Amino acid sequence: MKNICFYFQIHQPFRLKRYRFFNIGRDHYYFDDYANEEILQQIAARSYVPANRMLLDLINQYKGKFKVAFSISGVALEQMEIFAPEVIDGFRELAKTGHVEFLTETYAHSLASLFDPEEFRNQVQQHAERIEMLFGMKPTVLRNTELIYSDEIAEQVYDMGYTKMITEGAKHVLGWKSPNYVYHAATRPGLKLLLKNSRFSDDITYRFSNYSWHEYPLTADKFIAWIAATPPEEELINLFMNYETLGNLQPAHTGIFEFFKALPRFAFENGIGFTTPGEALDSHEAIDSMLVPNTISWSDEERDVSAWLGNKLQQSALKSLYEVGERVRLCTDRRLKQDWIYLQSSDHFYYMSTKHFGSGQSQFSPYMSPYDAFNNYMNVLSDFIARVRAQYPDTVDNEELNALLTIIHNQEMEIKRLQSELKTVIGTNEELLVEKGKGKTTQKEK
Repeated sequence: MKNICFYFQIHQPFRLKRYRFFNIGRDHYYFDDYANEEILQQIAARSYVPANRMLLDLINQYKGKFKVAFSISGVALEQMEIFAPEVIDGFRELAKTGHVEFLTETYAHSLASLFDPEEFRNQVQQHAERIEMLFGMKPTVLRNTELIYSDEIAEQVYDMGYTKMITEGAKHVLGWKSPNYVYHAATRPGLKLLLKNSRFSDDITYRFSNYSWHEYPLTADKFIAWIAATPPEEELINLFMNYETLGNLQPAHTGIFEFFKALPRFAFENGIGFTTPGEALDSHEAIDSMLVPNTISWSDEERDVSAWLGNKLQQSALKSLYEVGERVRLCTDRRLKQDWIYLQSSDHFYYMSTKHFGSGQSQFSPYMSPYDAFNNYMNVLSDFIARVRAQYPDTVDNEELNALLTIIHNQEMEIKRLQSELKTVIGTNEELLVEKGKGKTTQKEK
């Protein structure tokens, strides 16, 4: 039986305010709260809230036969909790149905998997804990930022304890093979992979309202007919897309919500069901390995990481950021750690891309140019690095610093142990005094 696997990405970065060179050393708050609140609330009203309501209605209407999955970055969850808590409530209602799966990813929607394996591991764990706390589900499927994947990343993911992951079904990797099967990592056969079907996913995400597309208009019955026409042995059609496709990238007036409402009916009429990534990976065996020596993603025609690493500006910024990673992890300053997370979001480096400058995609950038984005980010990063160095000077190398912090930590633990023993002794003495007092009272009564 064929099954459609819907997965939606949800992410919003903490956007930076205009931060001048003269702010360095004076102003340690980097974020544009007004823009972050305004943008999130607009997208929530257009997309997240009505989409959540629609999906909940579909799940209830079809008594759980319709299913979807989400991957929501940690920084997006934080903003929802602050600026649009009704969105969190909507996801909780969906979670209660038992027919929605939440995946885990990097907390910051970061590029840590390419630069800092320890940070990658920490963020995945932090994100999984957040998802379980908010929605009562422990994620079992990992989805890396922007579906970034390689053989090396597969090894990291498997070593974390994950056996299920989703990524892009890149043509230059698959060749003649179809993305409509389960594969396994070439370097870690125990890691099963679910691949995005780019053609069908992009028909909805990018071509749905394109009047010049030869298949316009895209109707639910036509779309399901295409899926039904795929070879019968290809049982999984994985539709991975940005959640903002519903109502924002494809506005409500295009008919996108009506299209989605009609999909399940035509699917069931054609004997097509719905599944989640976890269910699909559990119920299907891998048919072959997937060798990916060079990193892939779901971005652009190239399906590579050039959108974030394609020029020297981006490479320089990322190198400078991750050089201080080990020192940040050693510190206990909560504000510093929070800024470290927010500054890692991949969006900051996407804005520096010269590939998209002047194209339609550049409209998502709050900057006039990639160079403006680079200058603003580097001003912020300069101040951040100065704060890190103020706590942990460069004159002390990482090993020496780690040893000193270990000594301090051990001393703190010893102090806590002694304090605990002291409380126990004081408590015991107080009990003895009380008992002694009771004994004297009894003697007088006699």
